[in-house]
Amino acid sequence: MRARALEMLYSVEEAAKKLGGVSKFTIYAWLSRGMLERTKVGGRTMVRESSLLDLVERGAHRSSKTRHDKGKGKTRQVKAGDE
Repeated sequence: MRARALEMLYSVEEAAKKLGGVSKFTIYAWLSRGMLERTKVGGRTMVRESSLLDLVERGAHRSSKTRHDKGKGKTRQVKAGDE
């Protein structure tokens, strides 16, 4: 039987730091939306390194996104960096 290497796992707090210091609440929101893959180890929620890399790749390929203007009831298209 061939041994497999373990993939690096990060706690929610560590994942937040790896992604430039976003809040842990943002990480939980992304986990809930399926933007990040959740891995449970015992009772702890962990995030796979490959899931973080996938999120960064998807973000790098997205040139624009739709944002809802609070209080105005309007949705507009914004380009990355214009937020």
